[in-house]
Amino acid sequence: MKLPEGGPACDAVPMRRRDVLNGKHMWVYIEDLPRQVGQEVTLRGWLYNKRSSGKIHFLLVRDGTGLCQCVASKADVGDGAFAAADHMGQETSLEVTGIVREDKRAPGGFELTVKSIKQVAPSTDYPITPKEHGVAFLLDQRHLWVRSSRQHAILRIRSEVAQACRDFFSERGFVLFDAPILTPTSCEGTTNLFELEYFEGRKAYLTQSGQLYAEAGALAFGKVYCFGPTFRAEKSKTRRHLTEFWMVEPEAAYFNLDDDMALAEDFVSYIVRRVLERRAPELKALERDVSKLGPSCATPYPRITYDEAIERLKAAGAAINWGDDFGGDEETILSSQFDRPVMVHRYPSACKAFYMKQDPARPDVALCVDMLAPEGHGEIIGGGQREDDYETLRGKILAHDLPLAPFEWYLDLRRYGSVPHAGFGMGIERLTGWLCGIHHIRECIPFPRMMERLEP
Repeated sequence: MKLPEGGPACDAVPMRRRDVLNGKHMWVYIEDLPRQVGQEVTLRGWLYNKRSSGKIHFLLVRDGTGLCQCVASKADVGDGAFAAADHMGQETSLEVTGIVREDKRAPGGFELTVKSIKQVAPSTDYPITPKEHGVAFLLDQRHLWVRSSRQHAILRIRSEVAQACRDFFSERGFVLFDAPILTPTSCEGTTNLFELEYFEGRKAYLTQSGQLYAEAGALAFGKVYCFGPTFRAEKSKTRRHLTEFWMVEPEAAYFNLDDDMALAEDFVSYIVRRVLERRAPELKALERDVSKLGPSCATPYPRITYDEAIERLKAAGAAINWGDDFGGDEETILSSQFDRPVMVHRYPSACKAFYMKQDPARPDVALCVDMLAPEGHGEIIGGGQREDDYETLRGKILAHDLPLAPFEWYLDLRRYGSVPHAGFGMGIERLTGWLCGIHHIRECIPFPRMMERLEP
């Protein structure tokens, strides 16, 4: 079959509206109203809020793309429809037809002069009202809470972050290389794994990371990334932890630690610029101080060694010694000293995973890096150069008291054409939390999973 010139669908415009109701007017999304001024259109959505003034209803309708004030007068819609609208509850689904007009005072700057209203399905006693609710209650109602304007803003920014991740790596020739969610063993230790029964009495585990599999991809394709859910059975209740979260993990052959850090800072700065450019309304809705994000658009980011970080922490009064890993408090102290993410590299080898390569010039430290976001948001990236020598890696697996058999395939990567390689992992929720200025990352995923929460 011969394709049209320019390739398949290269000139297609994504469908954002539909001609309906005998072609007399169009079903459009609220985000498209600026292009429909003076036209008769239909909105299909839900009643977000309403108020009445005599013979006029002001119906605030949402459709997932925005909010629109729909002004319905008794004279225009008729007595019956006007009375029915007066009894519609919050989140009633409805269709509203009317003329689009510009009004700077209206939400979004446009409103509808209503000609007809049709209820699709009722909503009675909607549990989330405009009053203040506790977080525990809202999390119990998470399936409904995601309809609120604040959650819309956060989750739209999260969506932008995820798409920016894919675009960044696609533009740079990285191949998407999906890693399995079910694994035969741990990649970082056995204490924080979710275990389940597999077939014929075998044990399987929910993945902690796709990194080991991404390494296989890097040695096949040169540069790859995996992107998917990961699971950590850490018994942690901090604002930075979830038991299920999404992570993007690039891996590149012939990369060293410096290459890895350059990729990481280019990656994060790209995402920050993208969100500032495309999600300004959502950031405004969250009252985010975007001036604090601006510096993170520029690279290079500051880089300090673990040794320097220890000195900075001690100078700030932290009770920490060389060899200690950093917790949330230490990360907050360090990141508060910079106006953009800071990259801390060369941590002690003893507190890093078995696959981290030791610095040949100083074996007591690993060729690794953590990126700490400013404003107290802590680690958003962790990565480094991988051990590429077969005997050294085998010895580290044994030293960490891990069984060799499940790692034979991983050792094969060092048996057959091993090369230096490096990569990192970035948690989508942590990055989203920083960009949004959210205190707890439980709001940065549609349905958070934490120690005490498995529902809804």
